Amino acid sequence: MQLIALTGGIAAGKSTVGRRLAELGALRIDADQLARDAVAPGSPGLAQVVARFGDGLLAADGSLNRAALGERVFADPDELAALNAIVHPEVRRLADEAIQAAIRTAPDAVVVYEIPLLVESGAKPGEGGLDWDTVVVADAPVETRVARMVELRGMTEAEARSRIANQASDEDRRAIADVLIDTSGTEQETLEQVDALWRRIAPASSAS
Repeated sequence: MQLIALTGGIAAGKSTVGRRLAELGALRIDADQLARDAVAPGSPGLAQVVARFGDGLLAADGSLNRAALGERVFADPDELAALNAIVHPEVRRLADEAIQAAIRTAPDAVVVYEIPLLVESGAKPGEGGLDWDTVVVADAPVETRVARMVELRGMTEAEARSRIANQASDEDRRAIADVLIDTSGTEQETLEQVDALWRRIAPASSAS
């Protein structure tokens, strides 16, 4: 099995790269979904969040009010760090479970773990069972990403820049990259780069 880490800053095009790899035959694990699972109702992660931030962040149905929590933590680096200290270990645990399940069911698979906060979470090779064969970074200039967040996500420019500022720098992500996918051009240009990567990493039976 090959384990590929796919990362990149917010609005850098990770999902486009991840979807294409899945279309080509990879098994895709989405850290964003795992982050939601980590604080699902009844989970240990949610209990820790409530203990740290208060039950005022719970919705009427007992689920986490993610919008309210986001407004609170993204305005305060210390609060964000406290949240990450709860969520990141839970996400790593769930990721390891998903990866081990993939190994059991498809030992020759290419598993793509889409993890936006790879640098921030400290999920280093070998830690928690995660030993990357390749680190792929979706890369686009800050101004391109800001424009995407404003146009596609309805954020203000200030909100977009604040989200970017709360993540690792582009330089930090590039420093850990084995492969850079430049997503600043057209979607087709991005897909062509992903296809070329797949031809390099895919099992011989599915690389054609």
